[in-house]
Amino acid sequence: MNAMPPDATATLDEAYQRLHTTGPEFEGWLSNHGPMAVEAMVRHGHAGQVHRWLDDYVGRLDEFPRGTGPIGPDWRAAMGDPRRIADWTGQFARELAEQPWRSVLAIWWPRLLPGVAASATHGVIRTGHAVRALLADGDDPVHVTELAHGLAYWAARWQPVPGTEDQQPASPPARPSGPAAAASAQAAALTTVPRLAEQSGGFRDRLSRLGGLTGWPEALATPLVPAAPDQIAPWLAGLADTAAIGYLRYGHGSPVMLVHTATAPTAILRSLPALPQHLWAPSAIAAWQAAAALTAIYAPAAPAPPAGWPDPADGPHAVADVFAQAVDHGDEHVIKFADTTADVYARTGNPAALAASIRAVQLVPRPA
Repeated sequence: MNAMPPDATATLDEAYQRLHTTGPEFEGWLSNHGPMAVEAMVRHGHAGQVHRWLDDYVGRLDEFPRGTGPIGPDWRAAMGDPRRIADWTGQFARELAEQPWRSVLAIWWPRLLPGVAASATHGVIRTGHAVRALLADGDDPVHVTELAHGLAYWAARWQPVPGTEDQQPASPPARPSGPAAAASAQAAALTTVPRLAEQSGGFRDRLSRLGGLTGWPEALATPLVPAAPDQIAPWLAGLADTAAIGYLRYGHGSPVMLVHTATAPTAILRSLPALPQHLWAPSAIAAWQAAAALTAIYAPAAPAPPAGWPDPADGPHAVADVFAQAVDHGDEHVIKFADTTADVYARTGNPAALAASIRAVQLVPRPA
């Protein structure tokens, strides 16, 4: 997506600055989606509605927390400690003031990637939106600050997917790789992921039960990530495409949480151009782990019948119309998902992608 007009970039910066006074979570453990939603809104031509949307949203948020002290050289001890969110934000702000943002991202991405499940994948999703903004708009200082907040949230909520703790995501894949099946066939493995029989409790409770799920180790090992760098982005796009369109079949199981099966891989896909190529394959593996975990703990066993799906959306104005529906709905997850399905439609031309976005509008309750 191309850079925005200067006035739109200014609107995004103003929105970021408002949100940077708020914490990354509220009401206990809910993620602050404001930075992600406003970046998507501005990117799709809705800058004029951003501040009105924020006026309603920021009232739900907590103030930015106080820090406890510098992270220091023993940063591993602070990984996954949500009490250190302000400390992590300060750490990344200092590093980004001293080095180009791409350099900081290249250092920390392989450290953070094993904890891709952080806050139900919202750490990597917020980071991915920040990276997209920087790639599209240039090295805007406020955009860089948003990257610090995204990386800090990921670090403070760092959490592995069960069954991956002994893997080394910064290394090449352990399984044989190469030009195997097409990206769509690789991503189709998502439909065979086993489901938790007891789908109750919050994300952390459900995630902890994956280790005992029959077939889970096999599900983690299913995809074969290509070895050639030029094949990895299409493979990862295939995963995001399958997950987004699959929302038509399974979104009713957990309308809010299942959007992340597509938005998390999309965030990683958008980050690839800013990363060294040796990190692309580990990134694709982590995207699979995230999408598979969310599918296993939230997707129902039985799909919704096609008779209940929205009519496919197509035509030259379809993306704009569907995204406008999401903004009118107002829920931050619906907006983020419409942003992702727009990417899917642009890649595939499949109107089912936009129908999935409309399905989210139907399933997710409107904000009060």
